[in-house]
This record gives sequence, C-alpha cells and structure tokens, in this order.
Amino acid sequence: MKLWGGRFSKETNELVNAFNESLSFDQRFYRQDIRGSIAHVTTLAKSGILTDAERDTIIEALKGILADIDSGKLAFDGTQEDIHSFVEANLIERIGDTGKKLHTGRSRNDQVALDMKLYIRDEIKEMDALLKELLTTILHIMEENIMTYMPGFTHLQKAQPLTLAHHFGAYFEMFKRDRGRLSDIYDRMNYCPLGSGALAGTTYPIDRAYTAQLLDFYGPTLNSMDSVSDRDYLIEFLSAMATIMMHLSRFSEEIIIWNTNEYQFVELDDSYSTGSSIMPQKKNPDIAELVRGKTGRVYGALMSMLTTMKGLPLAYNKDMQEDKEMTFDAIDTTKGCISLFNGMIKNMRFNKDNMEKSAKNGFTNATDAADYLVNHGVPFRDSHGIVGQLVLYCIEKNISLDDMTLEEYKAISPVFEEDIYDAISLKTCVEKRTTIGAPGPDAMKKVIEICREYLSK
Repeated sequence: MKLWGGRFSKETNELVNAFNESLSFDQRFYRQDIRGSIAHVTTLAKSGILTDAERDTIIEALKGILADIDSGKLAFDGTQEDIHSFVEANLIERIGDTGKKLHTGRSRNDQVALDMKLYIRDEIKEMDALLKELLTTILHIMEENIMTYMPGFTHLQKAQPLTLAHHFGAYFEMFKRDRGRLSDIYDRMNYCPLGSGALAGTTYPIDRAYTAQLLDFYGPTLNSMDSVSDRDYLIEFLSAMATIMMHLSRFSEEIIIWNTNEYQFVELDDSYSTGSSIMPQKKNPDIAELVRGKTGRVYGALMSMLTTMKGLPLAYNKDMQEDKEMTFDAIDTTKGCISLFNGMIKNMRFNKDNMEKSAKNGFTNATDAADYLVNHGVPFRDSHGIVGQLVLYCIEKNISLDDMTLEEYKAISPVFEEDIYDAISLKTCVEKRTTIGAPGPDAMKKVIEICREYLSK
C-alpha cells in the first residue's frame, strides 16, 4: 500500500521502488511508530476529530500489531515502502475504514521526525547506561590501585611517576563528560514535532502540548518547518558517539602498547583475545584493535550526515532518508564497543611489578631530584642542568638514579645528601603530590569518593 498513489496514473518503476524504500532499515522504528500513532489518535479523540470508540478500536489494533511483531507472528515482508505504510496497511486490514482515519492531521514528515526522536531518545538512555557500567568498572580498578606505581608519559616517553588509579581516573573524567554530552543532547532534542504536518502545521484543532505530554516530551516544537527538517540532534548524537569512540580508541591504544612484550603491563584474559593462525605463541589484543579501527566508522557516519544536510533547503527533502542507516550503524557500533571494552578491562590482569620497575628505570623521578635541589637553595634552572648531568651519567653507566651512590651524587653536586634517596623514591614522588587532581593517595581518595557519589545518582 502506498500512502500517496492517488495523484499518479502509472506504476512506479521497480528499480525506483527499490531505491526509494526504507522499510528494510526503518523497520526498527516499529515500536516508536506505533507509540506515536497511539498518542496521535488519543489527541485526535480529545480534540473531537475521532470518536472515543474509533480511538479505542485503533489503539487496540495497534497494540495487536505491536504484539504480533514482537512475537514474530507478523513479519516485515518487504511489500510496503516504509514502516509507516506497513503499520497503516496492517491496521486497515484488521479494522477496515476506521484504520484509514489514523493519518488524519499528520504527514509522514512529522511522523518520521517523531519516530527518529523517540528512537534516538531511547538509544541515548541505553548508551548512557552502558557508559555508567564502564565507569563503574573503571572506578573499581581505581579503588584497587591507589598505590600501584607506574610511569606517566608525555610524547610516549616516560615522564613522571604516578599510579594506575590516577591513569584510569583520566578516562573516568573523559567518559563522565561523554555522559554529560548525552544528557545535554537529550534535553535539547526533547520537544515533540508531531502536529507539524508536512511543513506548515495542520488545520485540525489538535492539542500539540497534550501530544507532547503523552510522549514524555518537554513540550511541542515551535516552528513546523524546522520540526520536519531538523537533524541537528542526530549530528550532535553522532558527534557525541565519535567522541566516545575517540576516548575508547585512545584507551585501546594504551592497552595495546601495555600488552606488548616490551611493556608487559597487562595480561588480557583469554576470553577477550585471539591467536595467530601460524604463530602459536601469539595472543593478540583484537578487541582493543577493533575498537580502535571501528572509530573511523563512526567518524564516517558523522561526516556523512554533515555532508547530507549541508545544502538542503527548507523543509523536508528525501535526502534526509539517508540519516537512518548511518546513524543505526554508528549506534550499534558504539554500543557494542563500549560493552566489549568494559568486559575486556574488567577481566584484564595488571602486572604491577612490571609497572613499578618501568617507573623506576625511566628516570621518572628526575623532576623530583630537581625539586630536591631547589628545596636546598639551588635555583631551578641550575638544578635542571645538574639533574640533566645525573641522567646522562646514569645512561652511560646503565643505572637508575636510585642506583647511584652518594659519592656519585656529590661528584656532580655537593648539595646532595643521604636524604636524596627518600626524596626520589616512587612512594615519595607520588605521595607528596597532594593537590586535588594529583596522584597522591590522599588526593586520589578524595577524587574516588567524588566519583562514587557521582555514580550513585
């Protein structure tokens, strides 16, 4: 059944039908489409456009269609153009002419705008829940590793010592911001387009505020042209997903590096690894690599959507049908990556001794040696040069700062005394960094408590 055949005297070319149809992908809207139709006929009855009996007959049949799709009794057979015509055709088949009244005061333009908003709203909630699960896993690792020393890096070079809790805390902040973005998008998009018609509203006296209330929107949209052609919220959602994937990809990159033979910071669980078809010794970080790789896929969806929308005049244009497949794929990809990544790090084992050894052997305490000199009256610029000489000496001798004798220290600067060893120990280097946001245990405990309170809401 076509919703628009009256004006046409020739059948549509079959290739055009295939090119034009969207049921193959917008069928995933069926719950949202039926929910929107139930709200629409409820409003029509409230406005006196339908009788209460007609409303009840339509709603009962719509609920029956929903139940039959859910159970598999009613299948999408591909004979309809889109999910809207599929539902309406089945409605008319079940209740006759009364079903033909469903579309009164409504266009497919505002109908699909509603369906997409309802769907995206649901997906935002699901993605937020997945991010909260990931944050819970990260927080647990932070709680368990306040005193797990490791090197911090800049430029992929060892920089200063910190803790695993502090390192994971950086990602906690990233994913927390991601949740904030999703919440912002939800609030900005949560206005109901139904009742906007094709582009100029409707002459029927429908109560759009009531429809919005039935569907848990904050209120109706305020411009009918914008209502049917707005895809800003999709672009924002795709951008938020691209940012989530960027964070997952950065995290994955570090895990891939930590998993190498050269680092051996982590041991991936067998259930989240794969082997080689030719090299029996291999245990590959495929989940992390696939997350890193799939990030480009989500970026592509964002760029595609921006490109689709950039030249469209008001109001609705068929180009907008291209919003669905790319968005669906990006949603499925992002949700899958969050879930799998969460499982991977939850089951990952940390080689704490290797982490600490790496921090000791990478001159990560060099800055603290410089601070030691400053605290003993040496200007910082001079202390920087002195410690540079220490590092060069250690490189030549293939030792660490901790391995130098006091005589070797004094040969470079007489300021050094026995307390230098305590000053440059990993424990001291980390613990004396007590400002909020630093890796010291007291500061970390305060941050962890803030994180716990955040997740409890």
